[in-house]
Amino acid sequence: MTALDWVLVVAIVVLAAFVLAGLVLGARALRQLRTDRADAEDRRGQAVDDAQAKVADANAKAASVRAEAAAAKAEATAARAEARRVLEAAHTEADTILEHAHRQAEGDAEQVRSAARRSGEREVALLNATVKEQSAEVERRAARIDERERLHGEEVERLVERERRLATMDADLVSREGALTTREAEVTAAEEKHTRELERIAGLTAEAARAELVENIEAQAKREAAIMVRDIETEAKTTADSRARRIVVDAIQRIASEQTAESVVSVLHLPSDEMKGRIIGREGRNIRAFESVTGVNLIIDDTPEAVLLSCFDPVRREVGRLTLEKLVLDGRIHPHRIEEVYDSAKNEVEVLCDRAAEEALVDVGITDLHPELTKLLGRLRYRTSYGQNVLKHLVETAHIAGIMAAELGLDVPSMKRAAFLHDIGKALTHEVEGSHALIGADLARKYGESEDVVHAIEAHHNEVPPQTIEAVLTQAADACSGGRPGARRESLEAYVKRLERIEEIAAGKTGVEKVFAMQAGREIRVMVRPDDIDDIGAAVLARDVAKQIEEELTYPGQIRVTVVRESRVTELAR
Repeated sequence: MTALDWVLVVAIVVLAAFVLAGLVLGARALRQLRTDRADAEDRRGQAVDDAQAKVADANAKAASVRAEAAAAKAEATAARAEARRVLEAAHTEADTILEHAHRQAEGDAEQVRSAARRSGEREVALLNATVKEQSAEVERRAARIDERERLHGEEVERLVERERRLATMDADLVSREGALTTREAEVTAAEEKHTRELERIAGLTAEAARAELVENIEAQAKREAAIMVRDIETEAKTTADSRARRIVVDAIQRIASEQTAESVVSVLHLPSDEMKGRIIGREGRNIRAFESVTGVNLIIDDTPEAVLLSCFDPVRREVGRLTLEKLVLDGRIHPHRIEEVYDSAKNEVEVLCDRAAEEALVDVGITDLHPELTKLLGRLRYRTSYGQNVLKHLVETAHIAGIMAAELGLDVPSMKRAAFLHDIGKALTHEVEGSHALIGADLARKYGESEDVVHAIEAHHNEVPPQTIEAVLTQAADACSGGRPGARRESLEAYVKRLERIEEIAAGKTGVEKVFAMQAGREIRVMVRPDDIDDIGAAVLARDVAKQIEEELTYPGQIRVTVVRESRVTELAR
């Protein structure tokens, strides 16, 4: 529907509205007239003047209604005229727009035709250029093909000449091969004749003679090697055992320190069992807050008047134990109070760690240690290894290493420093992955320790092969401190398994009759059959058993292997 149609519709609607309004007003007047006539009939007794006045009034209203109807008709006529004028104007404007559109379309079509003509001309020019380039390329390829054909012909001629030379050489080779075959047959016959003559003279075949010679040389070499090893070991023991034993015994004799056995569980005694309920709190809120703040597991079981604190980190466990002890003494146990007491206990433990590190440094005689290393040393106050306190183990190892260095004429301060710091990595084994020896070496290198000290730390458990005498003495001092009786403890199961494995290693050797593990696994005695093993074989057996034990087992100190060979001769007198 166009705009002109909309204007016509609107005009018709307006006209219809005016007509409808006139009709409504006429109907209303007629209804009023009927009402008045009914009132006149009902009130005939009224005065004639009132009736005439009402008639006149009705006539006036009728006249006004007719006037309004005439005005409405005039307005409708005017609206029709306006609608016709608007429709004619719309038709005129539509004709104008259509004509303009025709002219615009013709112009656009002309432009498109011009653009298409120019584009076609450009494409034709481009195709012509492409055809020319392709023609030139075809000519170049043809030239290259001709050149290749010429070169190929020359190469064929060279190959033919080479083939002729090869045929000549093949003939020469065939003749030479025949001569060599004849010569080889003559040489082989001469060698066989010579070998038969030697076998006739010696009375043995070549293979038998070779096997007998190798067997004799091998047996002689083994015996001479065993005798040489025994002589070397005897000489080394006479010159080294006495001095080493004196140094180690002197060091152990001069060092005595108390040992403490700690585990991953601490026990806190309570004044009464009622305190357990206060520690747990309403719906367990206190115990949850305590474990969340301290990182320590709190175990409350049927043990009377006691609770257990479990944590793998000994410093954290000590902070938790001190926190709970203060809370029990204070009596006020709630989450906010737990946090306050934990901060206080943590500061107190840090002070105790710093004080323990300072006392250890004073005891050893080291004054220029980096503050961060000092702080890490303090944490070792609560760390144990097989029941041995690590900080005290470091002090003891430093003294042993110092005594050894003094006896050997080495640099005592450097030796004590390397031995004192060899287990510093154990302070971070809960936080950093890896061997404590390598962790300790990284720490020492980070905080400016010398390369000799760093190497002694990283090599004291053979993660790195020891290259200096300081590293070797650090290993010896560590073994003296950890291997002496009473220094460390281990579980009964591991102890029994180690003894059984030691006996299995010795019993699996050839010629062994009985095996006994003695002195808590620090000595093993092997009884051998004298008919199967001689004295030199006993020495070889002892060395093999000791070497296998070193490779397969882990143990503190050293294990002595003793091979017993007893010869008995029995004769009856009749």
